[in-house]
Amino acid sequence: MRQRTKLASLVSPDCESSELFPMTAKNKIILVYFSTLTGITIWLGTIFLAPYLESESSRFAGFIYALFSPTCHQIPNRCFYVFGYPMAVCARCLGIYTGFFTGTLIYPFLKGFSSHSLPQTRILILVSVPIVLDTAANFLGMWTSAGWVRFLTGQAWGTILPFYFLTGLSDYFIRRRQNFS
Repeated sequence: MRQRTKLASLVSPDCESSELFPMTAKNKIILVYFSTLTGITIWLGTIFLAPYLESESSRFAGFIYALFSPTCHQIPNRCFYVFGYPMAVCARCLGIYTGFFTGTLIYPFLKGFSSHSLPQTRILILVSVPIVLDTAANFLGMWTSAGWVRFLTGQAWGTILPFYFLTGLSDYFIRRRQNFS
């Protein structure tokens, strides 16, 4: 029987030999990382695109605002304005998303790609306290936070989320492969 080349292994689904780019645990973490970074970059770009399109009287602006309406209340006086129009999400949601982006950027510098352990629970609790207190106080009518406060509490909380999201998703794909083996 003829031995298959590594290139043939990639194009032939019935190949049993080694792959050109084997999906090791580290490679899966890297793939999840760059996929997530791409996704959050597109997500943030779309948030900023909505008011720009609205300023240009584009009919696609309404579609983008509608796209974000299930994830955010979009109350205009709680949104930042760009190009004279409210962004597609409120200040707190924008903070969460920019925090998620920031956390995703710093992830490889703090965790690397060979480890997929979760951060300590007390860190999650610590960064959750400000957003929980501010949201609860606003909801109960104790005070009304300025947009920048909402943004900063959202950003602090959003920054920790990739450390759970990337770890969980990477672990899922690593275990999934092991279960099929």
